[in-house]
Amino acid sequence: MASPLPGGPIFDCHCHLYAPQFEASSIPGLLAEARAAGVGAIVTVPETLADARAVLALASTNPLTAPRAGLHPVQPAAAPHTPGAGAEGGGLGGGCGGGGVRSVRFDEVAPALDFIRAHAHELVAVGEVGLDFSPHVLAGDESQRDAQRAAFSAQIALASELGLPLNVHSRSAGHHAIELLLEHQVQQGVLLHAFDGRAAHALRAVDRSPAFFFSVAPSVARSPQQQKLVAALPLDRLVLETDAPALGPVKGEPNRPANIAIALSELARIKGVAVSEAARATSENALRLFPRLRRWGDAAAAAAVGG
Repeated sequence: MASPLPGGPIFDCHCHLYAPQFEASSIPGLLAEARAAGVGAIVTVPETLADARAVLALASTNPLTAPRAGLHPVQPAAAPHTPGAGAEGGGLGGGCGGGGVRSVRFDEVAPALDFIRAHAHELVAVGEVGLDFSPHVLAGDESQRDAQRAAFSAQIALASELGLPLNVHSRSAGHHAIELLLEHQVQQGVLLHAFDGRAAHALRAVDRSPAFFFSVAPSVARSPQQQKLVAALPLDRLVLETDAPALGPVKGEPNRPANIAIALSELARIKGVAVSEAARATSENALRLFPRLRRWGDAAAAAAVGG
């Protein structure tokens, strides 16, 4: 099926399209819906090591999905997260862990590093990694900040060694995440996804380094903070994401990859450009940020030509 957008496919640069975030039986239909909306690739993002295995398994059978691997700063305290639990907050990052959530422990990092290294040739990026200083995660224990920083630093170092971009979670810690990345002098691409910090901090990041990009989700349609961020940042540092099943256009309702079209239209409106221009720019940015996505983009373009 041809892309409905002139200029080629668009890219969902951050999505949790795997069980248990979604019912496994729903995934083929969601992929078909996204393809019909002009999506050339869905970058699937794990939060736990078990998720990373699921992401790679999905990519082996679904060519629209592009895998990442990494250890999220928030981990389940007990039971794993359940399908659709992150309809607003986004899986573990949204505090939807079934049995509660906690900060990552440094002793959990080594197995994740081994997994990333073993599968580096298959990955588009390392992620979802980062910091989350939300009060319900820290639970009054400030030492958890140090544990998160240590886990993040170890994964930054490995990504730099492997030459892989980073996908960064930074809820309630945007300034801290940016400063740590700058301290590490990261040269490869960095995506600050669902950035909830001040626009001034984001502008400092893009002024200091060409590595930093920020993503726009469908929730921008209802978020003054996100609208302000999009207005402040240059178009050449913006990409699209859904964060599905989180960050949908309607608060509390599960998001889906096809809603990337809403993020695109809102970005175009805020920046005062045509939708086709916003699609072209964000796709070019995604390929600069994640060079290995070019394989998915080329395949999508070939499919469009073939009808």
